[in-house]
Amino acid sequence: MSSPISPSTGCPEYELWRRGYGVIEHTDTTCEHVQILASRLVAAGLQPDTATVYRKLADLDRLTSAGMWLVVHMTYANRVDSSGAPLAAKDFKCNPEGHTGGALNMVPAYAAYMVLNNLTGRTRSWLMGQGHCVAAIDALNVLTSNLLPEQHKRYTGTDGLSRMVADFYSYQQKPDGSTAAPLGSHVNPYTAGGIIEGGYLGFAELQYAHMPLPGESLIAFLSDGAAEEQRGSDWIPRWWRAADCGLVMPVMIANGRRIEQRTELGTREGLERFEARLAALGFDPFRFDGRDPAAFVCALAEMENSLQYRSDRALEGELSYPVRIPYGIAETVKGFGFYGAGLNPAHNLPLPGNPRLDVRARELFQKHASRLWVAPQELAQSVLRLKEHEQQSRPLERDHPLAKRNPPDLAIPVIAACHEPVSPMRAVDDFFRALVAQNPELRARVGNPDELASNRLTGVLEDLKHRVNDPENDSESVDGKIITVLNEEAVVSACLANKAGINLVASYEAFCVKMLGAIRQELIFARHQKAVGRPARWLGLPVIATSHTWENGKNEQSHQDTTFCESLLGEMSDVSRVLFPADYNSTLAVLPSVFTGRGTISCMVIPKRNRPCVFDTHEAEALARHGALVVDEDTSGDEPILLIANGAYQLSEAIRACERLRETGTSFRLVYMQEPGRFREPRDTLEADICMTEIERERLFPSRLHRRVALTHMRPEVFRGHIHTLFPNPSQSRILGYINRGGTLNEAGMLFANRCSWGHALAACASVLDKPPGEWLSSAELAAVEGRGDPTLITRGLP
Repeated sequence: MSSPISPSTGCPEYELWRRGYGVIEHTDTTCEHVQILASRLVAAGLQPDTATVYRKLADLDRLTSAGMWLVVHMTYANRVDSSGAPLAAKDFKCNPEGHTGGALNMVPAYAAYMVLNNLTGRTRSWLMGQGHCVAAIDALNVLTSNLLPEQHKRYTGTDGLSRMVADFYSYQQKPDGSTAAPLGSHVNPYTAGGIIEGGYLGFAELQYAHMPLPGESLIAFLSDGAAEEQRGSDWIPRWWRAADCGLVMPVMIANGRRIEQRTELGTREGLERFEARLAALGFDPFRFDGRDPAAFVCALAEMENSLQYRSDRALEGELSYPVRIPYGIAETVKGFGFYGAGLNPAHNLPLPGNPRLDVRARELFQKHASRLWVAPQELAQSVLRLKEHEQQSRPLERDHPLAKRNPPDLAIPVIAACHEPVSPMRAVDDFFRALVAQNPELRARVGNPDELASNRLTGVLEDLKHRVNDPENDSESVDGKIITVLNEEAVVSACLANKAGINLVASYEAFCVKMLGAIRQELIFARHQKAVGRPARWLGLPVIATSHTWENGKNEQSHQDTTFCESLLGEMSDVSRVLFPADYNSTLAVLPSVFTGRGTISCMVIPKRNRPCVFDTHEAEALARHGALVVDEDTSGDEPILLIANGAYQLSEAIRACERLRETGTSFRLVYMQEPGRFREPRDTLEADICMTEIERERLFPSRLHRRVALTHMRPEVFRGHIHTLFPNPSQSRILGYINRGGTLNEAGMLFANRCSWGHALAACASVLDKPPGEWLSSAELAAVEGRGDPTLITRGLP
């Protein structure tokens, strides 16, 4: 292909780049864009002359080729030979593994990101939705020495690259069972600059608009497979605002394939339909050559310049929202650059056999890898010209702004206690609006998939307002801080992404289940960061499950689901808190630790209906510190029975049961458990740091009290399983909770239907004490509890 007539013709550096390198070729269109970019960089004073730009783009070709060469070795080989000599059969892995095709496609994208930073003297942030393509990131990071300490120690030096390829999918473990190599199948805390695992496709698309602050830029590498996930990614123009969002450059790697078949975007018609749909939703889509790293550089630079221009116009009031967001579509084939490109096997193992055992596969590996090889000295010179971080006084890509999030400590508001029956959600409303007001430098986000007013967050709604393009009432604003849409994944992602600010998510408990995938991805990444000694520094995020199972009976059983808190209780308790504040004061007392706990997500199950204030300020603070509190006890008689309540309505039932026990002279102790995870048997040392010691557990739950009855918000089996050490003798303990019974019922009806009422609690006490329940229940009440009588004898007087 002949080069276009241009001022660059005859420039040796331009001609060097124009020839391409290995499998990399440059179209006439890309050549034109490169010349325009080079002129702009020089005019802006960012580069001394166009020849320097062309020389660096030629270096980019070599870096890209070397990155692809290393990626295919990571999949198939146990060692590399930097001289390019063929490998022997024994040099290949017994069981090759890797997401090879997607990683090959990501090499030119990530290499272009690094070189754009060099050309402009500015380190942008990046994320990759397709985390299984991490081999591309690790390969280029190693080649450019953009490494965190663990990888730097292991993968630099004479045999560093061979150790790296051998480590990839080696499955080696340390004595404690953890992974031995600082390398993984997905983005992880060893991945320099990695901020999201990308294991669940689709969540990066929901988050990227909410990540950068004004003055920052974020390049989001996205997957065409993820375009088939939830549609919330289509709404990015709906949320982006110049006043509180940095520049975002989404780039889809359109390679046209899932694991075993084409995506819809793998057809010309599908890609055109997708492009038209993006345009209709407020994006400004365009396609470019996804096989050419220079095309990526030009596309990213143009996207950033375009959005910066629109951002400035919007801030001046010359553009209205939604502002059109540039969206790059990098057209390529899966596994470009190596054997099998564009075919289904390219996703994982493109070769027709294992090179260790198959001569033909070995020959194919060598043939196609040799086209990617770069002489070590030539590569070293290219890398040297492309780094220049010290000369440009900018951080390495591993230290981009989003990777180093560390918001300042919060100013915590002081809110007066309450003594009258009131909704515990009112405490959230009072505290959060004061927290936002006292910390104006921190960007606020509220994730709301249903009704703020119904969930008693009226003050938050009044202050922060729904974010809309065209307000129609006083609760809406163009610059509102509340992200409201009937898509739970989208709203929780808006807050998970806002790691520079203060966040709150509130939803019906039953619908929180739809958020679990996004939350679990975040928890896993934060826990891994903590485990390697670089804990996340973002401020704690409460996800509030209200309008919950026990008070949402009127909406049928689809609205009665305790799965959310049960699932998060299964995660590691030092990063995943599960809290059940029972009243206004206990909610108010625990909120400061929820927001100041760095790198922690807290599931808070909170009633929205008015509840009596059981705890005064002192008691609520003690409950927040210790996770449980003795509410009442009468030890005047024989061995007391230990009652444990977990959940606001369960506490009320337990208190009523204790009244009967006291009336009959039966000794008891009632403990309210607000944070069950602190009383589990810790699963590792990090979790042990937040769990109560044996002495502290003994103080609240004396081992001499053998007979125990618990009432829990959750399913009984889940509660017993997580804190099984508190119930050492099953024959002397009973757990009452949600047993999957519901319908159109009120709160009292839900408690009765699930055998979790005060009457059922007394029957359980009789069972563990080997006494007749008639000591505490009348014959009519007992008949009701046993399913033979009138339920109203138990439910009357209840809310």
